[in-house]
Amino acid sequence: MRDRMTAAATELTYDAPAADWLAALPLGNGRIGAMWFGGTEHDRIALNDETLWSGSPETTRRLATPAGEVGAAAVERLRAALARGDVRAAEELAHVFHSGHSQAYLPLGDLLLDHRPAGAVTNYRRRLDLDTAVARAEYEVDGAEVWQEVFVSAPAQALILRLGAARPLTVTLSLTSQLRSTTEAVGDNGLALLATCPSSVAPPHGDAADPIQYSDGDDRGMNAAVVLRAHTDGTITATDDALTVSDATELYVVLSTATGYEGPLVAPTHTREECREAADSAVRAALARGTEASEEHVADYQGLFRRSVLTLPSAVDLTTDQRLMTAGDDPGLAALIYNFGRYLMISSSRPGGLPTNLQGIWNEYLQPPWSSNYTVNINTEMNYWPAETTSLSECHEPLLTYVANLAEAGRRTAENLYGAKGWTAHHNADAWCWTAPVDGNPKWSNWPMAGVWLCRHLWDHYAFTGDREYLRDAWPVLRGAAEFCLDWLFELPDGTLGTAPSTSPENEYVGADGESASVTTSSTMDLSLIADLFDRCAQTATALDLTDPLVEDLMAARKRIPDPRIGSRGQLQEWLTDFAEAEPQHRHTSHLIGLHPGDQITPDGTPELAAAAARTLELRGDKSTGWSLAWRISLWARLRDGAAAHRLVRELLTPASDSVTDYVGDGSGLYANLFCAHPPFQIDGNFGATAGIAEMLLQSHTGELEIFPALPDAWPEGAITGLRARGGVRVDLTWSPDAAHAVLTADRGTTVTLRHGERREEVSLTAGVPYTWTIAG
Repeated sequence: MRDRMTAAATELTYDAPAADWLAALPLGNGRIGAMWFGGTEHDRIALNDETLWSGSPETTRRLATPAGEVGAAAVERLRAALARGDVRAAEELAHVFHSGHSQAYLPLGDLLLDHRPAGAVTNYRRRLDLDTAVARAEYEVDGAEVWQEVFVSAPAQALILRLGAARPLTVTLSLTSQLRSTTEAVGDNGLALLATCPSSVAPPHGDAADPIQYSDGDDRGMNAAVVLRAHTDGTITATDDALTVSDATELYVVLSTATGYEGPLVAPTHTREECREAADSAVRAALARGTEASEEHVADYQGLFRRSVLTLPSAVDLTTDQRLMTAGDDPGLAALIYNFGRYLMISSSRPGGLPTNLQGIWNEYLQPPWSSNYTVNINTEMNYWPAETTSLSECHEPLLTYVANLAEAGRRTAENLYGAKGWTAHHNADAWCWTAPVDGNPKWSNWPMAGVWLCRHLWDHYAFTGDREYLRDAWPVLRGAAEFCLDWLFELPDGTLGTAPSTSPENEYVGADGESASVTTSSTMDLSLIADLFDRCAQTATALDLTDPLVEDLMAARKRIPDPRIGSRGQLQEWLTDFAEAEPQHRHTSHLIGLHPGDQITPDGTPELAAAAARTLELRGDKSTGWSLAWRISLWARLRDGAAAHRLVRELLTPASDSVTDYVGDGSGLYANLFCAHPPFQIDGNFGATAGIAEMLLQSHTGELEIFPALPDAWPEGAITGLRARGGVRVDLTWSPDAAHAVLTADRGTTVTLRHGERREEVSLTAGVPYTWTIAG
């Protein structure tokens, strides 16, 4: 049995079934997502498939029509308005680039279980074991023991449910969906749900008159299916409405899903029947594996999860929801949220699939908040911040592949909207690679830097792995984003290069007329992103020994991009002009991107800018939405302020009390199942917290491997395995008041500079041979 400290860091526990979706336990294999409620009389498993989205490529073509005349001339008109100081005209001109909306990630359906006989339930316990990715409930009905286990297997591509009881039960299984659907019996032991998706779903914040549309035309929605089959020691009765299992003490159910999705640029043509056959094929194969399916699932999952586990002292005798109430006295809750974030990544992002969206792969709404899409002005990027640093490089692959597809679609957007070379994307994307500015407010719509930011992930994957062949494959995508930036930059009166129209997502400043505005010239975020991309392109050319005239042009332009400025309050300016902020405590800290995840601002290399970044964080304050708090953990960690970083961790580890339908986004905290509140639920805060905790313990962005750069006094002892440093080095850490050690294992022979505080030491590492660096004790 695992020790108490490890169990507290790797188990979510509850003493009652989930009362709602935000108390249910998330399960997944990268593609199939499930939310298990653990009910005793009535149970629900909410089902998702990562490829189930509204719309089609034809829907995207139809909706991505600009609102007015676009092209290079339209850009120049807008720049001229800004040059003469007419911000209101500029904001109006910005709307001509807007079009429709991206598509929505959809719920597939629910598996419902009705148990008989009903009786008095006692000794209930529900838990999710992060070490095995298996959820289990145990309880007694009128004194008779009942247990249930659920997991979603990547090797089997199926959800598997096991039920056992000390006395015979009758269980009725049924499938329902919010989509247009029907159910039917499959043989004598199975049930199928056949569904069709809407051709378009508008985001709820847009107040569309007809937000959910179905079509039989070229833009029709994809088809999908769910199939389950059962094995039992009881009797099975199958109808088109339900599967009834009678007089059973053992029940084994296998369920899988299939959709018509074949890629972002391909029309989904599979019929519902073809989807049913695909799902049933996976079900029959998994059912034939029997208990081996469970062993394969655990082995596959642990091969990823056990690479990195954090443990901290904890109060282990409380359920997870109770621990949230006392987070200040439970350091181990920070360890649990770190490990939970890695669990969520393994469960929602596997090679060959789509990237995690705003809610990972878990969504219960047909018209979900912000379409549960890819919000690529921070949220999608944050989802993958822990991928390399916490030893889940394989889980990064869906995003890296997706960026290449987005680049293909973004070339048309760059040319058609701006008359520019290369490729661009804006603040929303979806399964069909939407890249245009959506209809809405310029403060989020008119931001063509998403591709530039996403390219940082391509470089980071190389920086951590050293995979030159991968970098060679990624070069055209990096190059295309840089081509766009080179066209987008223009000369300012002082001879420097700038951008316009420019915004700082999703903030506003106070204009000369005293009213809020967002469109301007040269936001700090724009210039930081472009400078970073140009630097990465030069490094890529060196690493691959490339001869490309474009790189010389990029380096010439790079010299003309000004550094961030320090404003009148000692803060890092968000805009080229020292504007007053319309919302001084705004959730976005876009202008600090050079501090994290970038590396242009460091306490040693640019101390004045680092101090200005710290001042910005002080002015913004600690109260914000969940994902914003998570980002600020990493920002303070980069400033080597462990106390401030820990303060933000504690702020995040509090119960979320805001309504799930509250779109204001001024709350924070965690729901009962540890999902992060925006509000409503967004998974980026979970991933951001995991990444932030990793940054507190290890950093490598400056070229040194810095151990414990922001370790707070509140964590006097602990251990973590499997952190990763750039250059391909694994780092295991243990610490206590008396001793601290770092064990480094390199993928290949290398020389590194180790740092702790002011102590530095250069050491040579041999591939695969652990090296222990004693820090204290």
